[in-house]
Amino acid sequence: MDDKPTIAFLGLGVMGGPMAGHLLRAGYRVVAYNRTAARAEAWLERFGAEGDASLTRTPAEAAGKASVVITCVGNDDDLVEVLSGALDAMDRGTLLIDHTTTSAQIARKMAEEAAQRGLLWLDAPVSGGQAGAENGKLAIMAGGTDEAMAAAQPVMASYAARIVHVGGAGAGQTTKMVNQICIAGVLSGLSEAVRFADAAGLDSNAVLAAISGGAAQSWQMENRWPTMARGEFDFGFAVDWMRKDLGYALEEARRLGVSAPVTALVDQFYADVQALGGGRQDTSALIRRLPKGKR
Repeated sequence: MDDKPTIAFLGLGVMGGPMAGHLLRAGYRVVAYNRTAARAEAWLERFGAEGDASLTRTPAEAAGKASVVITCVGNDDDLVEVLSGALDAMDRGTLLIDHTTTSAQIARKMAEEAAQRGLLWLDAPVSGGQAGAENGKLAIMAGGTDEAMAAAQPVMASYAARIVHVGGAGAGQTTKMVNQICIAGVLSGLSEAVRFADAAGLDSNAVLAAISGGAAQSWQMENRWPTMARGEFDFGFAVDWMRKDLGYALEEARRLGVSAPVTALVDQFYADVQALGGGRQDTSALIRRLPKGKR
């Protein structure tokens, strides 16, 4: 374990915190930073006993102590803010892995800046939600050079069940957009199906058992149909974050000249959920905008 690199982990939210914890369990020394000091202290209290963990007051201080820097923050602006000081502190050859879901544009821009500084860059957004982060079972879609991917693979294996190198810089982010487009469409159909089954007087559990083994099956169906039917929406990945991600996807679609009418419509459906006060609820709260039918 002594030959493992020191890792600077910048961003200890609902995703980053557990991911950094898995790195400690895997034997890495983790130097962590979070913009909210209280959350950083809470992370250290929870995971400090797992291994060699410490906190810093600035991103630059953390990055200057590590040969691998991992970011997991909220959006483009957050990433630029965190890296604005940290980049200058990184030695040439440092591996920079970004797990934030951002625009493809900022990913490509950061990749260029990293290359100019002699850094290895990987845009590597994740899928699997809070449960995937807690259980170390995330799916990672990575964009960058073969050299960066080879260096990052053993690190990311500490908290991921599936890691796929999908292409060059920016490809990780565009693949995450594909992921979110798929989820949004599935949840829209699932919301209508749950309401339809209820209005028809069907036993929700029996319907799920009947259709989840056939062509309609999906992860969302198996994991969210029962909770949607019960009106439970506290599962980590918030509507606010989905709207941010769909915004990036629609922006990229316009740049590519691709029509995405269903995605644009579901994005507006999520705006309805936000107006109902559901911005911090799980994306399956999409069903809230549909009234229950007559039985």
